[in-house]
Amino acid sequence: MNSRRKFIQTLGAASAISLVPIPFSYSTPMPTQKIIHQVYFWLHKESDIEEFLRDAVPMLGRCKDVTQFYQGVPAPTEKREVVDHSFHVSCSLFFDSLAGQDAYQKDPLHLEFIAKYSLFWKSVKVYDILL
Repeated sequence: MNSRRKFIQTLGAASAISLVPIPFSYSTPMPTQKIIHQVYFWLHKESDIEEFLRDAVPMLGRCKDVTQFYQGVPAPTEKREVVDHSFHVSCSLFFDSLAGQDAYQKDPLHLEFIAKYSLFWKSVKVYDILL
C-alpha cells in the first residue's frame, strides 16, 4: 500500500511540473520573423499633405507583400524633447518575413510610387523593426 501511495504522489508531482510553462527566450530564432517598415516623410510644401495622403501613400499599402498598412500625420501630443513632430506624413507597413520586405523593395507599385512622388519630399527616413 505504501509503494502504491508513493507512486501516485510521484505521478501527481510529475503531472504538476508538466503544467509549468516553459519560458520564451527572445534569443530563440523564429522560423519567419515579421518586419515593420516605418517611413517618415518631410514634404517640400505642407500644402501637399492632403494630396500625398490621398493619392500617393496608399499605393504602398497595395503592394503585394504588405500584410497591414497604416498612414497618418503627427499626433497633437504634448511637445517634449523626446517627441519628434517635425515630419509631415508617416506610414507603417507590416510584412510576414524579411523576404516579403525585400520583395516589396522591387514591387512595381513601390517603384512607381518613388518615380511619381519623390519630388514631393525633401527628406525621408525609414526604420525597420524585427519582431
